[in-house]
Amino acid sequence: MSQTIWKLSPSDFAFLWEDCKRCFYLKAKGFDRPRPLFPKIFNIIDEQMKICFRGQRIDKLVTGIPGGTIKYSDEWVESQLINFPALQSVCFIRGKFDSIAQFDDESYGVIDFKTSQIRESQIDLYARQLHAYAYALENPAHGMFSCRPISKLGLIVYEPKSFSCRVNEEAALGGDIRWLEIPLNNEAFLIFLHEVVVALDMNKPPAPSPTCEWCRYRDKSRVTGY
Repeated sequence: MSQTIWKLSPSDFAFLWEDCKRCFYLKAKGFDRPRPLFPKIFNIIDEQMKICFRGQRIDKLVTGIPGGTIKYSDEWVESQLINFPALQSVCFIRGKFDSIAQFDDESYGVIDFKTSQIRESQIDLYARQLHAYAYALENPAHGMFSCRPISKLGLIVYEPKSFSCRVNEEAALGGDIRWLEIPLNNEAFLIFLHEVVVALDMNKPPAPSPTCEWCRYRDKSRVTGY
């Protein structure tokens, strides 16, 4: 039996896996669901946040984060092959991180910039995604970008709350910005990856999520013939 190698995207761990494991399975098999429309303004704000923080002392701009500076942004990472005992298939992680901070103790942190309402639930939502980047950075494929050791994971979340406009027609948003640290737990992440590979090795897709609109659409289309 030939060995299957699954390419896994960190961004899919934040939403797609939790939203619908059937859609996650189908994407890994090469059948991706249509991308949802995402307002461009959020990407613009997130990009401006990265530009603002680049090379700056992050502990001077956001409270609660260790001392250091943003050193790298928007780099592709790819991990070595990941093997699990008793599983024929293997996987690897490939994706592009937001930013990497280098702290004063010479360790590194994986940071995502978000424009959103500040909520503690975001810690759980993005934990697997940032752990995936950290794993790839510490266990890179040959010739791929790497940083080690990774000591911190977290989100810098900006929540717009006010708007101002000057006479010269320049406008600005104001609001709160906060560091949400994600506890490092590499063992739990590898347990999760094992669960993912087990699901992908199944002969048929998992059951669709009851709340997945794409699965409902596909199923209704089959019934109606449209």
